[in-house]
Amino acid sequence: MMNVKLNKPYPKQLEFYRSKYRYTAYGGARGGGKSDVARSKAILLCLRYAGIQILFMRRTYPEIKENHLIPASKILNGVAKYSGMDKAFIFPNGSRLKFGYCRNDSDLLQYQGQAYDVIFLEECTQFPENVFVTMTESNRSSGIMNEYFPPRMYFTCNPGGVGHAWFKRLFIDRDFRPKENPNDYLFIQASVYDNPWLVKNSPDYIRALENLPEQRKQAMLYGNWDVFEGQFFPEFQQKTHVCKPFKIPAHWKRYRVFDYGFDMFACYFAAVDEEGRAWFYREIYEGHDKLDAYGNPGEGLTIAQAAQKIIDATPADENIVATFAPPDMWNKRQETGRSAEEIFYSRGVPLWKASNNRVQGWMDMQDWLRVPEDGTLPRIMVFENCENLIRTIPLLLHDEKNPDDVAKEPHEATHAPDAVRYFVSAQPLAANAPSEKDPDMMTYDEEIDAFLSF
Repeated sequence: MMNVKLNKPYPKQLEFYRSKYRYTAYGGARGGGKSDVARSKAILLCLRYAGIQILFMRRTYPEIKENHLIPASKILNGVAKYSGMDKAFIFPNGSRLKFGYCRNDSDLLQYQGQAYDVIFLEECTQFPENVFVTMTESNRSSGIMNEYFPPRMYFTCNPGGVGHAWFKRLFIDRDFRPKENPNDYLFIQASVYDNPWLVKNSPDYIRALENLPEQRKQAMLYGNWDVFEGQFFPEFQQKTHVCKPFKIPAHWKRYRVFDYGFDMFACYFAAVDEEGRAWFYREIYEGHDKLDAYGNPGEGLTIAQAAQKIIDATPADENIVATFAPPDMWNKRQETGRSAEEIFYSRGVPLWKASNNRVQGWMDMQDWLRVPEDGTLPRIMVFENCENLIRTIPLLLHDEKNPDDVAKEPHEATHAPDAVRYFVSAQPLAANAPSEKDPDMMTYDEEIDAFLSF
């Protein structure tokens, strides 16, 4: 058998080679050598373990062909036999290295019922969570090996993509659900500075990364998981836009806004100060898309239940100026002949119609999120108890076909930001300057005058 020539690993890659974790991820920034180390590890496993079955995946066939099939063909020439029909290399010891792809859900069908001792998900943040979950079902002992090898999965990626949220939860935030074992997960962060070959031979490439605009540099050079390529709202930063709850001044105008569907009812309470700045201070976030601690979907709310949720969440002494809602709330429902707006109204929650111009709405929201040149606070501020709004705004991506619009996936991340978009598009009024007199000491006539001033 001919010798296989692989690149000498540097320290971070060596750590990846040696990992025996159930799930090992590598990467985080450009130039860290993630594709090379993943392909090399797959080849080494095939050479070391007779009969091992390995699946190596990327999102599309052209990607897997250019980045891995062609390089692997050169490395394994005379070492393993390639089957073009199966897109797999068969080794003399019975090991098999198959290259696959999964662009959409229909592509997943080819892997159902299959058993792979090891699965590599290359550029895994380009895969939605359902692909990751489905592939874990195929990651089991093939029964072909001469010795036992515990099933494992390996991942490479950069920040961003439709799978950013599930990967970040598991490997970066380590926010595990009850059935997920923290000891199963390892992330090895690597950057271009960990790649001595690039440092020596491609200084121009490194300088190019260092000269990127700050937001993009944070993602591409440093692997910052809070700022990434394709992110729609890089303006949103927790240190800037999120604050601890405080007692809202009585003269600020209070509003409600929501995005409704059986998949999710995302409702937000916002107070607008004298400068037109909105402070989102309370949230309702319930629906089928909301997973519990065990990963089970929640129960959706009927229209009547959603209206009642709003009522229950609104204190009796809170004066709500208006409740904004998307235009489809005014559509007549075939089964009842009534609109959602009518049902809300009958429950004591009158609605104001907001615009559903998506592109203009997202542009307006970007403006509200930007920090003014004078260094004052942006027009959107969020209390830290609005956890789902804080979590989802950074996850939104540009739509591939219309970069001015937000992508529909990951779908769960779109509900809360949609509500904010409706709010911004409604152009809520700023509060009036506070009177010198304490509002709590107003007479009944003064309270009426104050109410009418809205």
